Amino acid sequence: MSLLLGNLKPPPGRARIAVALLYGFVCHSVFAAAVLSMIIVMFFGMTIGLGTLTAPWNWVANAILILQFPLAHSFLLSSRGRRLLSRTAPRAYGGTLSTTTYAIIASFQLIALFILWSPSGVVWWRAEGAMFPVICTLYAIAWLLLVKASYDAGAEVQSGALGWMSMLQKIKPNYPPMPTSGLFAIIRQPIYLSFALTLWTVPVWTPDQLMVAVSLTAYCLIGPLLKERRFVELFGDRFERYKKQTPYMVPRVRQLTGDNSRVRRNSVSD
Repeated sequence: MSLLLGNLKPPPGRARIAVALLYGFVCHSVFAAAVLSMIIVMFFGMTIGLGTLTAPWNWVANAILILQFPLAHSFLLSSRGRRLLSRTAPRAYGGTLSTTTYAIIASFQLIALFILWSPSGVVWWRAEGAMFPVICTLYAIAWLLLVKASYDAGAEVQSGALGWMSMLQKIKPNYPPMPTSGLFAIIRQPIYLSFALTLWTVPVWTPDQLMVAVSLTAYCLIGPLLKERRFVELFGDRFERYKKQTPYMVPRVRQLTGDNSRVRRNSVSD
């Protein structure tokens, strides 16, 4: 879920520092709120959303909440969306703050999806007894995998920190190289896979949770295809070699060995 844009070197002055710190505070505040809302609301099977609509309008509203995330998320990664992003910040800072602005918008989208959800009130299954800690452990592992994958991809880009920190230091954003190590040495899309796993390891199952899980899993399977098209444009033959050597989302058994991973990383970096 990273963003690679053309950069503008930020101008000097106190205004630059103030804007950078403001954007950093807003970015990480709403980012934390988005993550917490996802963890908590999905843990309870989407039964605690603040939406108050009843059937059938709750399903219409909930469908809109689901669709707004992948549609806007993908649009902002397009060439038109990237130009729009650069205009959402003060003109002198827009290019530098693009990754931060992107993270802020994505975070608000996720907050809207999970906080404004109108629950159906129907609960199909709830983990109890010995099953409860097992499911909770799987849920925690899925989130830890997502954190690890985001770190491997470049935490400063994924969290939106790259933009405002670059502005604060008065430098052009220095994007991390194409990720091929860590979980990316095993599969090409560990962030999307980890996110999908969080959708299916919850201890409470409802029609609401199933709707969210199916819809966002479909996005996790299809969305990366658009991302990989951009990577072909950005990295060319290097990404093509990596693509041939590394599976999309299902790892090969031989790729779980350290020696094979080192060989693959070396070949990709040649």
